[in-house]
Amino acid sequence: MAEKPKPQDFDEVRKDIVKLLHQPEYDDGSAGPVLVRLAWHSSGTYDEETDTGGSNGAGMRYEAEGGDPANAGLQHARVFLEPVKSKHSWITYADLWTLAGIVAIKEMGGPDIEWKGGRTDYVDDSKLPPRGRLPDGAQGSDHLRHVFGRMGFSDQEIVALSGAHNLGRCHSDRSGFHGAWVHNPTRFTNQYFRLLSSLNWEKVKKENGIEQFEYYDEDLEAGLMMLPTDIALRDDPQFSPWVKKYAHDKDTFFKDFAAVFAKLVELGIQRDDQGRITNVDNEKGGYHAAPKKKREPGSPGKTSDDKVDVDEAGPLAKENGKFRARL
Repeated sequence: MAEKPKPQDFDEVRKDIVKLLHQPEYDDGSAGPVLVRLAWHSSGTYDEETDTGGSNGAGMRYEAEGGDPANAGLQHARVFLEPVKSKHSWITYADLWTLAGIVAIKEMGGPDIEWKGGRTDYVDDSKLPPRGRLPDGAQGSDHLRHVFGRMGFSDQEIVALSGAHNLGRCHSDRSGFHGAWVHNPTRFTNQYFRLLSSLNWEKVKKENGIEQFEYYDEDLEAGLMMLPTDIALRDDPQFSPWVKKYAHDKDTFFKDFAAVFAKLVELGIQRDDQGRITNVDNEKGGYHAAPKKKREPGSPGKTSDDKVDVDEAGPLAKENGKFRARL
């Protein structure tokens, strides 16, 4: 498909994304949270000053970006989406990854989020952003403002976007942190803000040396966690009012989250009056999709696949047992 896809083409992709969300052998039974993280991390490398990074290109197909420790675990999300790419080979990875996050949020009870297609895939790794642009959960308010401010986000937008922590959990073998933020990590609500602002979070140093904040619910006999960056939102005088507002006003949170997530997945994208992407990578407005990842390891030269072990599904199958059974 050389021309810009039609809305109905993307509708068919949306349906197939919905079908793969139920993954009983993975995490809390859903691929949804990790798909949201994939959309966020594939977009959150943007630098407003240099106009580099962002959601165009699908740079995680290359080791320089995909192997960034900040992206640990996202190979799961990419593997989950490969059957969709196989069926709809015309779609770019850049569109597929961002659309999957939008669909997952909605299917998990979240708001409708505006999404536009048209992103292209890089043909090599020459335009990948440097590592270190994604947030570090061990840091504080200054770090958050530096990272998100580089993308052009305000304090209010930083807090709203952090509401994505309603979903998923941390893994000690990926980020070093461990646990879920909320009781039901596959349902999008404002519970993250309610728990963050109302519970007594205790700082705990894990065996790996990582510090996080924990709360143990004796009634549910379950523990929850918060990152240092989460606690920074609660305690910072500019962030805190928004935490409290979203804790008490779910509708406002949903509205603000929809707006900021739509902004996130458009980072680095330039469009004309008709909505066509005009980035130089999208040659004269064309739509160029990288081929489906190969089953065999890629060559060491620059190709449209990762340069190392492009068959990500193999190692993950051994790691997670039967999580690929539904693929």
